[in-house]
Amino acid sequence: MFLAAILLSVWGVFCIYSAAAGASGRGFDFAIRQSVWLIVSILAMLLIMIIGHHKLLEGAYPLFGLMLLFLLLTAIFAPKVNGAQSWLGFGGIRFQPSEFAKVAIILMMSKFLSRYPPLDFKTFMMCLGVIALPVFLVLLQPDAGSALVFLVISFGMLLAAGTPLKYLFGLAGIGASAVPLLIMFALKDYQKNRILVFLDPMRDPLGAGYNVIQSRIAVGSGGFAGKGFMLGTQSKLKFLPEPHTDFIFSVFSEEFGFLGNIILISLFSVLLFRIIMTGINSRDRRSKILTAGVASWLWFQMFESMGMSIGIVPVTGLPLPFLSYGGSSLLAIFMALGLVASVYVEGASSKHGI
Repeated sequence: MFLAAILLSVWGVFCIYSAAAGASGRGFDFAIRQSVWLIVSILAMLLIMIIGHHKLLEGAYPLFGLMLLFLLLTAIFAPKVNGAQSWLGFGGIRFQPSEFAKVAIILMMSKFLSRYPPLDFKTFMMCLGVIALPVFLVLLQPDAGSALVFLVISFGMLLAAGTPLKYLFGLAGIGASAVPLLIMFALKDYQKNRILVFLDPMRDPLGAGYNVIQSRIAVGSGGFAGKGFMLGTQSKLKFLPEPHTDFIFSVFSEEFGFLGNIILISLFSVLLFRIIMTGINSRDRRSKILTAGVASWLWFQMFESMGMSIGIVPVTGLPLPFLSYGGSSLLAIFMALGLVASVYVEGASSKHGI
């Protein structure tokens, strides 16, 4: 798991260097920053592994409350960037609370679901009430992408906790039925445009559909073996918007092609497989639920980020784990991997009678 994460992250640094070199001429600057964040993230992972997930689970409720406070402060005081309020800054340090909220939600739900198994309708509704709080606060920003991640994490953890399928499928059905109302009354205009453009990018090829069209061109032009590192034209000629963040997969595909994508998806598959097997082999109910949350998180963001780059899902702006530029995202992911590593160490120790 650790090796796969490191390989993905290092590959991401090179992709960020290539993408930002053409878009802003700051490829080296962004690559150095991401490298520093990678070192900090690895240290954070090791620290969490040493502290242990059990101790962090003991403080899950206060951490969840602190996370809600930061999300509220973000929705009220954060400056607007591209129509959303997602970043807080203290003393020159900017971070995205919604990324760390994913870790807090996993800890909170692991403890809550193990103490109150969602086996009946009343307890199931209590669990939905818990997750509704952070979802509501990120929708205020508005950040529909993070809200979706919160919901997917919760769905995976509810499934691992033994929630009856009739409740989960019923919830999914209600959610699907509410989509038209959500689109009409809850989404901002630019979010509605993203959905319309997803259905037909050519309805606004020079406006809302431009990103998707250019991204698909970049992915397709990579062909079987790719154009080669630093040789992608879509990002270098500045056709591809946000190449080092939202559309890093498009840059990757153009430069490394289909073969590179096979390797990339294989590394993600190894990572997810090791996380899932760690949970399966654990004897602790909380640990099983925790690893299900981490696996659901990484799988969904991988699928969504790749999917929006090739036009099979709407654009949400979610980063591709390990590859997209961003210290908050990278640090939060490695913190989650630290929790999984702690579960694995505990299982290995009990197996050998340590």
